[in-house]
Amino acid sequence: MYEENFITDIPILETDHYLLRGVALEDSKALFPILSDKTTMKFITPHPVLGEEDVKLLITTYLTRFTEQKEIPWVIVHKESNEVIGQFRLHKLHLWHRKAEMGAVIREDFQRKGVMTEILQSILPFFFDTLKLNRLVGDIFEGNVGSMKLLEKFGFTKEGVLRDTDFDGEVFHHTVVYSMLRREYLENK
Repeated sequence: MYEENFITDIPILETDHYLLRGVALEDSKALFPILSDKTTMKFITPHPVLGEEDVKLLITTYLTRFTEQKEIPWVIVHKESNEVIGQFRLHKLHLWHRKAEMGAVIREDFQRKGVMTEILQSILPFFFDTLKLNRLVGDIFEGNVGSMKLLEKFGFTKEGVLRDTDFDGEVFHHTVVYSMLRREYLENK
């Protein structure tokens, strides 16, 4: 069965300027300022983490889901400075259906600088060629125009808008769903 051949270690993926390596509890100190920043998290959650212990709990959850074959969690490291500048996750991973959703959080001073463009150039071959999965999804808050443009640039298909899917304590937000299928990836390769 497909699940038996799945990865047992989080692989290191490398781009020109960035390294994706498996998240570890020791990354909580570097991730806390990123995951607690309301501006950075505005398109992800209205309730950012409140302390480093919250980040450790998140990391523990990510790693548990990895061992259950439900997620692959990385930190994004800037190669020149060796700083953790964000995280990238393939989550909602379902091996039988061969699909996952991606999620990224990038430190504010690295946003709009091509980080995700580089990362997707490594993630897409890993996802479709190495893992041989079939469907990669990006669910994006409707106001997150930068992420929508990024996915469109890479050939993701806008599937539609899910209305009022997330509540931030004051207002509801629509979610725009994008996906790429393996056959589309192979056609555009």
